[in-house]
Amino acid sequence: MWNTLTKNIETFLGCDCEYEEAKAVLFGAPFDSTTSFRPGTRFASRAMRGDSFGLETYSPYQDKDLSEIAVFDGGDLELCFGDTGKALGQIEAFADKILEDKKMPVMIGGEHLVTLGTVRAAVRHYPDLHVLHFDAHADLREEYLGATLSHATVLHRVWDLVGDGRIFQFGIRSGDQSEFLWGKEHVTTQKFNFDGLEETIQSLAGKPVYVTIDLDVLDPSVFPGTGTPEPGGVSFLELLRAVLSLKGLNIVACDVNELSPVYDQSGVSTAVACKILRELLLTVVPASK
Repeated sequence: MWNTLTKNIETFLGCDCEYEEAKAVLFGAPFDSTTSFRPGTRFASRAMRGDSFGLETYSPYQDKDLSEIAVFDGGDLELCFGDTGKALGQIEAFADKILEDKKMPVMIGGEHLVTLGTVRAAVRHYPDLHVLHFDAHADLREEYLGATLSHATVLHRVWDLVGDGRIFQFGIRSGDQSEFLWGKEHVTTQKFNFDGLEETIQSLAGKPVYVTIDLDVLDPSVFPGTGTPEPGGVSFLELLRAVLSLKGLNIVACDVNELSPVYDQSGVSTAVACKILRELLLTVVPASK
């Protein structure tokens, strides 16, 4: 018979330290109100927490264990689905508190627009912020169906904050022609793959970096559980190598987004998302000892 009872709180695998000792704070932003094709990313963080316990805390790719880093899982934000601007403000305020406490925000989306909320907070603390963007889609539209706040416009809105020469995109293989024409003047885009990533990382040495990973950068044969699947994507190992190459960068915040678990009943897409998040955490969060 137990003498005491404690709250049963489900966290992402290994992310169960106390807030005060954490170097990074994981949180979910379950928002998909501007999704242009198939909704469902609001369920990603919940699915990833549950399925993460099918993984090991140890990474044979890095010979590191989640027990060696201090990550606090702050759960999911309760976001306003009826007001996109208000939802972004809630994300921004939460990320700002984490950064104010000298910790790294690590966000699970949600659709890709949620990135804007955390970037807004990061730019306030790091005016020289640079952005690494892995995605199938350019997300550079000025507006989509009359809306300037959309998962199709998110990187244009990020550009509004950071300006020219600060956004580096990889894996891009979809977008309106006008996006690519505009992008040539304002951002650096590597279509289809991660060629040139190593040189980009070298150029970002010592600068504050935000990393945003839209998981549909992966080929749908690897990752079908997403709202806007785009054939011709990278493999799991290619994305893994890209994540591992981030080691040593001054990453101040990051996110993983666009898992929509309802479109892959096998659970493989969720397992892929969990594994990428595990490797990202082990790459960007410094050891706690």
